[in-house]
Amino acid sequence: MSRPSLELGEPGKNVLAARALQARLENSNLQLVNKITELNAHRTDDDDEGSDSEGRSHKDPAIVAMEVADQITYLRKLKFQYLEQNAKDKYVKSIVSDIDDAPIVTAEQNKELAAINQEKKEKLKESKEKLAEMQNNIRILAPMVEQDYQRVKEASDRAAFLSQKIIEARTSLMLLRQTHPQPRLTIPLADDKLAEQVTEMQTLSDQVQAVKQKGKAEKARVKSGALEVENLRIEAAEAEKAVKASQVDEHDSRLVPLYDWYTASLALQHSISNLEESHSATENELRLTYKIDMPPPSPPHRITISLIFASDTRRLAAAQASGLEELGVEAGDVIDAHVQVDDAHGLVAAILARARGVAFV
Repeated sequence: MSRPSLELGEPGKNVLAARALQARLENSNLQLVNKITELNAHRTDDDDEGSDSEGRSHKDPAIVAMEVADQITYLRKLKFQYLEQNAKDKYVKSIVSDIDDAPIVTAEQNKELAAINQEKKEKLKESKEKLAEMQNNIRILAPMVEQDYQRVKEASDRAAFLSQKIIEARTSLMLLRQTHPQPRLTIPLADDKLAEQVTEMQTLSDQVQAVKQKGKAEKARVKSGALEVENLRIEAAEAEKAVKASQVDEHDSRLVPLYDWYTASLALQHSISNLEESHSATENELRLTYKIDMPPPSPPHRITISLIFASDTRRLAAAQASGLEELGVEAGDVIDAHVQVDDAHGLVAAILARARGVAFV
């Protein structure tokens, strides 16, 4: 009896254990085909009766997504269990099967697998180092990229702004060209015109300076004439006082020689100054007509000077001169200057001097 048990040995025991495991696996019902009933087990007869309403409810995408997620989770669990049982089955079969039929794993294969694993580990380590270096580079370069981005953005904004300005300038230039057609002022012409204006301004500045000097001289002459007129007024007032004090009789024989002398002097003065006519137009206006000799064969020219005095103070209030336009003489400044200083004699002398100076030019 002990011999048959010895003949069975270890292989017989392994065969028996394998057969027992195979029967257990067949009875465990692990096939995925048989799991269809479990997948549909949640459906009841009541669900079949209300299939129309359920079909309508399953049309909701949120409900369908939830069911699909549950089914995917369940299938993953089944797949894991299947792979686990399959691995166990292969492992058991490799143990209980005969040595000749079982796959033999040698030490060389283990070394090759270890080398492959080591190579994969080195590649994985290199990949991790590259990833870490890349992440470090990203951390370092991110601020620089941000700065470059800001500079590029500012440059693009400035370029857009400048392009808008260029468009506006071109539009303005187009409008200016339409407003100012040909011929336009070029840069050489503008330079020439600028040089001419500079020369003209220099000439005008010299003329202004000369006029200022002449004005100063005229003011000095007017002041001296005013002093002389004031002295003459004082002398005339003293003479009037002397005449009133003398109380000469009209039949006095001394008046005849004085009258003759005064008449001759007045005639001489009129002949010297070419005074042709003098009369009082009103109580305070005196009109004097002078003859201006012209170069032959031109006839003499006549000018009229109207002196208007103030009624209460007998000061020279205004003056007018006619006949100077034909000679091209402008006497407005002379009249204003002498009216301000109350110099009637100087006014007449200045107008006659200017008119005669133009006539003999």
